Amino acid sequence: MNWKPYAVGLAARAAHPGSDWWGPLTETPRHVLVERWFRPGEHGWTAVDGPSDEETWAKAAYSDTTLVTRVGPVHADHAEPGQAVTGHPTSSSTLPSLVVTMLRHGRLTPGLRLLDLATGSGYSAALACHRLGDDLVTTLDVDPYLTQAAAERLGRIGRHPVVVTADAGGELPGTFDRIVSMVSVPRIPAQWLKSLAPGGRLVTTIAGTGLIVTADKSDDGGATGCVEWDRASFMATRAGDDYPPALNELFATAANQDGDEVTESPFPVLDVMQAWEVWSMLSLIAPGIEHRTGTGDDGGRMMWMLHADGSWARAHTEPVERTATVHQGGPRRLYDLLDQIRWRWLEHGELPVYGAKVTITPGGETTLSRGGWTTTL
Repeated sequence: MNWKPYAVGLAARAAHPGSDWWGPLTETPRHVLVERWFRPGEHGWTAVDGPSDEETWAKAAYSDTTLVTRVGPVHADHAEPGQAVTGHPTSSSTLPSLVVTMLRHGRLTPGLRLLDLATGSGYSAALACHRLGDDLVTTLDVDPYLTQAAAERLGRIGRHPVVVTADAGGELPGTFDRIVSMVSVPRIPAQWLKSLAPGGRLVTTIAGTGLIVTADKSDDGGATGCVEWDRASFMATRAGDDYPPALNELFATAANQDGDEVTESPFPVLDVMQAWEVWSMLSLIAPGIEHRTGTGDDGGRMMWMLHADGSWARAHTEPVERTATVHQGGPRRLYDLLDQIRWRWLEHGELPVYGAKVTITPGGETTLSRGGWTTTL
């Protein structure tokens, strides 16, 4: 494959000539690292085999797009071409511009030791090796097949970082000047701080949010930093083959029951996960909500909020209306929390999550604060 022109086109979208990342982007053959992936469809995910169609392979590999490489416990490498698989994505090759954003926030300079968390396809490790040198890059993933495949494919393109199979929340393999995570965490693991060298820097996202946290290690063994104004979302850390199953039984309850309370909201139905500020703040206040959207029989917008504690909400906005009818059940009123956040946004013109100060104790307790608002993860 004549991949170089494709890589230059990708670099033009993810960086710019003269950038520290122009060389890594133009000289890394991403297609070698992603030979198969899953394409979304009406009935789940369909496996695509790159080498069988080089044009499709090149266009996908050098697009600024996330390529899903694992759904549930099924690796794309192990699926038959055209095979449909259902479930949640559990690994991917992240869109290159976001990989570069995370690495850029790490402030990588020659001589620094980097831990790249969530190896995935190995693409982030490949870019980092180009920037720092192979001997200064360690990449880690919980999935033994991913680390094996990534190490082999990285070797094919002449890159040889240290590749480790381990849980990102457990003991880490050494001391590092930079920890950059391509997987999200509910709060900063204490082990990260123990493995971060004095003056070191960590970069990660908070699970269930669009928040990028950067923090520099402080003298007490903790860290201080901020929530960046950029936004990003990654898959959450996992210890097993898959994430917990979707709340389908609770959804069946929420689909048509009146619930314990029926109210009118002054706001129309919102696709919460597309409203990054609202979604992020709601996830900090009430983590673990599963959001679903749909269309009512009348063509109006609908949304559901579900939680493992049994709380649920269903809201419907009729086609010509600006308000929503809300049904809620279970121990908490999830939609009330959402409306409180939307009122705050109207009153202040913004929400305090982006730009918040971040303080992390040596034990990993993570506190965000801004403008009188504070929350501890």
